[in-house]
Amino acid sequence: MRYLKKFLIIVVSVLFTLNLSAQSTPEADEDAFFIRRIFDTALTQGSCYDWLDYLTSRIGGRLSGSPQAAAAVEYTRQMLDSLQLDTVWLQPCQVPHWVRGEPEVVRIAESPMGTVKLNALALGNSVGSGEVGISAPVIEVKSLEEVERLGRSQIEGKIVFYNRPFDPTQLNTFAAYGGAVDQRGLGASRASKLGALAVLVRSMTNRSDDIPHTGALRYEEGVKPIPAVAVSTNDADLLSRLLKQGPVKVYLRTTCHFLKEETSYNVIGEIYGSEKPEELILVGGHLDSWDVGTGAHDDGAGCVHAMEVLHLLRRLDYRPKRTIRCVLFMNEENGLRGARTYWQQSNDQAEYHLAAIESDRGGFTPRGFTVDGHEEVFIDKFKQVIAWLPLLEPYGLGLSKGGSGADIGGLKDQKGLLFGFEPDSQRYFDYHHTPIDGFDVVNKRELELGAASIASLVYLLDKYGLD
Repeated sequence: MRYLKKFLIIVVSVLFTLNLSAQSTPEADEDAFFIRRIFDTALTQGSCYDWLDYLTSRIGGRLSGSPQAAAAVEYTRQMLDSLQLDTVWLQPCQVPHWVRGEPEVVRIAESPMGTVKLNALALGNSVGSGEVGISAPVIEVKSLEEVERLGRSQIEGKIVFYNRPFDPTQLNTFAAYGGAVDQRGLGASRASKLGALAVLVRSMTNRSDDIPHTGALRYEEGVKPIPAVAVSTNDADLLSRLLKQGPVKVYLRTTCHFLKEETSYNVIGEIYGSEKPEELILVGGHLDSWDVGTGAHDDGAGCVHAMEVLHLLRRLDYRPKRTIRCVLFMNEENGLRGARTYWQQSNDQAEYHLAAIESDRGGFTPRGFTVDGHEEVFIDKFKQVIAWLPLLEPYGLGLSKGGSGADIGGLKDQKGLLFGFEPDSQRYFDYHHTPIDGFDVVNKRELELGAASIASLVYLLDKYGLD
């Protein structure tokens, strides 16, 4: 709380100072004109939309360990190599290889309205049900805590149905997602401890539709893995209504399983700094996606954003003071192996990331950046960043304290700043982890504006640093 109070006081005082000194200076004019050039170039000469088209329409879903993930590594390596960067390389990492298997069969087998097929997808990392499948009575719960309260006497031998929706009062849908996703991540483990046979989970979205959303789960140590399946929000509502009328039995059959681990790669390209090459500014996204769609918003958009930043700097003949590095991380969705490999090797090499920016919230209209950092340095460094607001606000961009990204979170101890690119969040969870997250739902102009926004922040970080 003391840290938060100090932070708020600093923000208010800096904004007040900015208000007093808003008059133009030659340096501010130079920055404003260059940022305008970044946006103009992104909107007229950018390549990110074409790259995303190939990545999604030609390669497709890129779950780690798959042939499509390997193809994405090679394609993005070639594209970065074509930008005439100072260096491009592949960083090996061992990744899990989970496969979905045959299409899921999930249906209400017995209920007051008879048999009904449910729109469903197995959750990533789930075990399969076996060839015969599982048929059992369903019990509905709203939370992990409710499962604990009900205990073994009411859970054993059942299929546990987690049905807590997004909180509609959360204006930022990522906050709503954070308030609901524990049932997907840990629901199977908590139910298994009490003898459940399987779990159904309401899809992680605020939209009412027939589209199921997959996503990763994690089995806790020592727990017997049981099958876990997501059902669409419309079907979750139907199942809940039927349970109020009487007993319901569900049948499910899934054949998902793990194959042996594979060697994959983070794809990295960089432009060396001319004055302080040891200070790194990272821009990145994750190259893998779920298998059921083509991962256009999650996170093809973030990858082409990061690539476009380096492309724009090259097009504008900008020679950075600091090293600008693009990193396309592998295996964010169901393991974070690429990120962990990167953090470890970065620390082993005593690297210093002055800043790291991740785009992993889709390719929608830019709203700004959330900023995070080590408590020892955050306030002092944030004062420098917030001074740039007058240059960013004409493009609708703000800055606020908040999370950054899963792939860069492990760099916090290097004591730079971590940024999360923040587009408008209202539509993201319509598509997140679904079969409809395709190229056709990405707006070209919004995607390009995102790349320009990130490139503008990189320019300011490179020119002024954080001291």
